Amino acid sequence: MLVTNGMLYPLIGFASCIAFIYMSMVDLRPQYLKGPEIGFVGRNGTQFMVNGEAFYLNGWNSYWLMDQAVDEYSRPRVRAMLQAGAKMGLSVCRTWAFNDGGYNALQLSPGRFDEHTFKGLDRVIAEARKHGIRLMLSLVNNLQPFGGKTQYVKWAWEEGVARSSSNDSFFFDPTIRHYFKNYIKRILTRKNHITGIEYRNDPIIFAWELMNEPRCMTDPSGDALQDWIEEMAGFVKSIDKNHLLTVGLEGFYGPKSPAKLNLNPGEWAGELGTDFIRNFKIPNIDFASVHTYPDRWFHDELELDETLNYTRKWVNSHIEDGDKILKKPVLFAEIGLSYKNKNFEPSQREVFYKAIYDIVYKSAKRHRAGAGAFIWQFMVGGMEEYNDDFGIVPWERPSTFRLITEQSCKLAAVQQGQGRLNKVANELC
Repeated sequence: MLVTNGMLYPLIGFASCIAFIYMSMVDLRPQYLKGPEIGFVGRNGTQFMVNGEAFYLNGWNSYWLMDQAVDEYSRPRVRAMLQAGAKMGLSVCRTWAFNDGGYNALQLSPGRFDEHTFKGLDRVIAEARKHGIRLMLSLVNNLQPFGGKTQYVKWAWEEGVARSSSNDSFFFDPTIRHYFKNYIKRILTRKNHITGIEYRNDPIIFAWELMNEPRCMTDPSGDALQDWIEEMAGFVKSIDKNHLLTVGLEGFYGPKSPAKLNLNPGEWAGELGTDFIRNFKIPNIDFASVHTYPDRWFHDELELDETLNYTRKWVNSHIEDGDKILKKPVLFAEIGLSYKNKNFEPSQREVFYKAIYDIVYKSAKRHRAGAGAFIWQFMVGGMEEYNDDFGIVPWERPSTFRLITEQSCKLAAVQQGQGRLNKVANELC
């Protein structure tokens, strides 16, 4: 030691004083942890709640966030999308928390994860926190993109333990159920390498979604899917009691709701093994989710007026179910109009969005179950390979940007009118 004992204590005292002054003047918290405390979203009857006040959602889908957060060259797209969402006053983004067995796979094989990709999901969550955007995270796909239930069945088949080669064995094969439970546990207990917060303890996550658009067509009675939902919902809640949980259904009525079957877009929709009311009555499911694609669902192409008429009936019916039967919020988690429609014009999308927005706003004003709507889907420029029939870059069309922002402001005003100091209403509107 170069300092004599006589000088040691004064120097320590001086250094401590300087450190105290510095820490008092400078906020040393990382940027993603700065700002007001974030509360978990809860539920009281048909309304979402945050810190004891009603919470209405204006949101969007960008399923690609984790995939683009993996590599350094594409990460700016994630930041740009979340920044744009914040500028439009949007509160929640729905995105995938899965990628099974493909490029940038999160799960390489059952229970085996790619840490590099997991860090991509960590970045999405940390970036969302920085911009005040909550995330609705879906845990697996019914469809084949990004692996989905097809990949789980393939893994079981390759290991010689599968009971069936049918994709629907995902719902009833005990080995595959075990695979998926392991996946759920790994996701929920993941400790974010940036924030240091386990996912199950992070309030920036709005909710978990069991599956994107589940269907079990080999059992039109709906019993197989119902059993799977009950088991998986109970498993999620045994690990994570902080977050809300939904199923991810499209909203079709099934055989247990015969009086509602005429509201489906066709007879086929009642034979998919799903049943909106039955599936969402499960106690561990906190809110209902509905998708709205009338131009995709009908075999005969509809005129715009017919599309709007059907859409209004569809949306109002599910809100009524939430109010009178389920006693839970109803979220329209995907709404979209295809550009492939005959004589399509972008303005038609705005009319379609507004029809749903207006119903949600009316429901919010009346404190009913309609809790929000999420457009499918938003992208940034240069992402054509991620587009489908429905993708938009919202700031490329000022009238679309304005429509979305106005809905954010209207819902914020409802919240503020109920006593909640709302940042969107104060700064954006």
